[in-house]
Amino acid sequence: METAMGPWLMVATLLSGANVLLLAVLTVIWIRNYRTFGSEMTAGLAVFGVAMLLENIVAIYFFFSSGMLYADSPGVQQSVATLRAFQTVALAFLTYVTAK
Repeated sequence: METAMGPWLMVATLLSGANVLLLAVLTVIWIRNYRTFGSEMTAGLAVFGVAMLLENIVAIYFFFSSGMLYADSPGVQQSVATLRAFQTVALAFLTYVTAK
């Protein structure tokens, strides 16, 4: 039985979408830097970016396909949205300092 997406899951979905965009920018920068410098650190950052990118894409998929995953609990949905918001703030800051 599929349920309609609640407002907190919609917020979480939008934040995950923003995270995907930020992570795409970061990953492109890190891959470019790896090709330029060949540093293991930039390779690690690129792999981290890809992993986080995939995690956010999978999260969006589950938000749309598995409303029951969060048991229709507004408290759980709000917690998921809050965690996504923290991630968005962290990625926005990281993107800012990386692109600088």
